[in-house]
Amino acid sequence: MLFRDEPWPEGTPGWVDLMVPDQAKAIAFYRGLLGWDVRPGGEDTGFYGMATLRGRPVAGIGQAPPGQEPPAVWTTYLSVSDVDKTVAAIGEAGGQVVVPVTTVPGQGRMAIAVDPGGAAFGLWEPGGHQGTQVMAGPGALAWNECVSPDYPVAEAFYERVFGYGFEDETSGDLTYKALLASGRPVGGIGALPAGTPSSWRVYFWVADADASAARAAELGGRILGEPYESPEGRYVLLADDQGAPFFVIAPTAQSGKPRGWDD
Repeated sequence: MLFRDEPWPEGTPGWVDLMVPDQAKAIAFYRGLLGWDVRPGGEDTGFYGMATLRGRPVAGIGQAPPGQEPPAVWTTYLSVSDVDKTVAAIGEAGGQVVVPVTTVPGQGRMAIAVDPGGAAFGLWEPGGHQGTQVMAGPGALAWNECVSPDYPVAEAFYERVFGYGFEDETSGDLTYKALLASGRPVGGIGALPAGTPSSWRVYFWVADADASAARAAELGGRILGEPYESPEGRYVLLADDQGAPFFVIAPTAQSGKPRGWDD
């Protein structure tokens, strides 16, 4: 397990959070599955819960306001140095801002946007809160990727807004590229069949993907797909006990740790 105390480079998926109808239920689920300690904040934070490993932040779990309960989903936040500038670029590139720039006192500034294909993602301009501080160990964020049935439009959007480079990892009929920031892989972007909703996917590091899938089911979650072997490790798609989808991945000995999270 490695620790980081600095802001993430521009365009890096540096934080994830989950808004759910039942925060206490979500806290119990992820504590049981990933070993997180989650402590809700005060009323001034909307009781936003900070999940930690060894006392360091790894993710957030929030309580959806009454009457405003969207489907439970993990949101990927891309680190930016100027959220206002990025919001303007999103509009110019055909995206839409759905939660305007908001200051989180003492922590940073954020916004939520959707790309032209409808995939939602967050922006985070670090202040006191830099993002996740834990990498390369069970319970840590391992990988984030955008998938879209209109791949060319998605690729052009993220290149224009965030200046990503791309490393082709296409295999067979599956179009997939790593997103490069300063030449370093920080995430992925892939094609989906027509008619499939666009989204940003979240992967969490585990020691054993099969055991974690079984444990998720014991905790009230669901296994949404068969385990899959990739060069980076064995992974499986799950849903928590409120329906939020996510992946767990057990990195291979050869890969050492998921791409993009090296020092």
